[in-house]
Amino acid sequence: MPRKKAAPPPRTDATRVIEFIETFCRTPEGVHVGKPIKLADFQKQFIREVYDNPNGTRRAILSIARKNGKTALIAGLMLAHIIGPVAKQNSQIVSGAMSRDQAALVFSLAVKMLQLNPALDGLYKYVESGKRIVGLSKNVEFRALSADGTTAHGLSPVLAILDEVGQVRGPMTPFIEAIITSQGAHENPMIMTISTQAPSDADLLSLWIDDAKRSGDPHTVCHLYAADAESDFMDQTQWAKANPALGIFRSLKDLEEQLKQASRIPSMEAGARNLLLNQRISLESLWLAPAVWKSCGGATDIEVFRTNSVSVGLDLSTRNDLTAAVLSARDQEGCIHLLPFVFTPSQGLEERAARDRAPYTQWVKSGHLIPINGATVDYEAVCEHLKGLVDDLGIEISTVEFDRWRIREFQAAAERVGFAPYAEWHEVGQGYKDFSPRVEKFEELLLQGKIRHGLHPLLNMAAANAILVRDPSGNRKLDKAKSTLRIDPLVAAVMSAFAVATSDEVSAFIV
Repeated sequence: MPRKKAAPPPRTDATRVIEFIETFCRTPEGVHVGKPIKLADFQKQFIREVYDNPNGTRRAILSIARKNGKTALIAGLMLAHIIGPVAKQNSQIVSGAMSRDQAALVFSLAVKMLQLNPALDGLYKYVESGKRIVGLSKNVEFRALSADGTTAHGLSPVLAILDEVGQVRGPMTPFIEAIITSQGAHENPMIMTISTQAPSDADLLSLWIDDAKRSGDPHTVCHLYAADAESDFMDQTQWAKANPALGIFRSLKDLEEQLKQASRIPSMEAGARNLLLNQRISLESLWLAPAVWKSCGGATDIEVFRTNSVSVGLDLSTRNDLTAAVLSARDQEGCIHLLPFVFTPSQGLEERAARDRAPYTQWVKSGHLIPINGATVDYEAVCEHLKGLVDDLGIEISTVEFDRWRIREFQAAAERVGFAPYAEWHEVGQGYKDFSPRVEKFEELLLQGKIRHGLHPLLNMAAANAILVRDPSGNRKLDKAKSTLRIDPLVAAVMSAFAVATSDEVSAFIV
């Protein structure tokens, strides 16, 4: 008798989810746009453990480095619950992101996946303004929520997929707490988190990962891909540990370039270790590598200032500390030349030198630090000094980039003495939003060897001590409070250098 064929293995929820994503979901963007999605092995393994967990999964965590397909995976899983094999009748599901932009991205990718496959027409409808998708066959409603927008109040999602929980600082946030507590009406709700790691052990995602490892809770699935602690920054075997999609849809060349750049600038290493190697590491660090800074220590050419547009950056600081005015001009090769003038009150100079552990008295003697008579910096005296300098050198100021601290007093003094009478005055916010592009541009110029700062000692002091901090979205700024010595001249230099480096871009935009 002929042998009976073995029965095929049962089609589990995980099998159906994987088949649905690879059969019906299309690549929403990039070089393979429109082609069927091909899940990587690590993604399939995560799906199997989550959806075929014999104990039922209540919390699922996938932590990997950036650019490993997190957002597209979230979108595909969402669609499996909206119109796919694990959709539940009359249910609500949500995605949660820390910003409106990220929430919109999840929604946008899901809609693009739907629109790219005509076979799905008639199975859904979506509302762009509310970031909502409705699965029509089982009346499943999906909403993309953000921490800075709509909340989960009034919803009762059976599934919530949280994107980039690693951005949450501290043990909890009202936004995520609202999502978790909104699931109370369901017997088997699930929270799924797909994110890079948080920087600190005390942050929410770290607490969840550590609890999963320690407790052995059978209802929790946790997959963590991270480079080893204290590992060599440029060890490619460590890159693969944090980037399971490396060589599949994570570019090795791009990762290598980013890590090489980060290895040259200390302030970028912490962020790269966290975002690219998925390590827990503080995002506060020294900004500039000494070798990179010194490599741009060529002499400043005064002639460049006489024949080109000149911007001055002002950091007035407090009245009894350093006030910095740094002039920037760009030569024909695109190099930015810096000309710093730093002022301090003459009274109490030795005490401040001891307090700041800096040779102020020596720098006054050498002419690098300009004393202003009295116990405080008189802005009129500063403006008179600057006017005399630029007039003697034959320089005309085009723009003044300033922090608004005491700027009204300074502007009034400038008007009285006739300093920069034809300049445009531009306020530069000192927060993450305004300062991050200026930090990025200054780094770019340094790495390209397009800064000439002449090794001015007060700029050297600032560069050697500047601390850079990062917000949850990756924006960066200089932090005076965390820097051990005064960084006012560098802050002024960053502002003025950005103005002249981007003047062509701004002019083209205005035209």
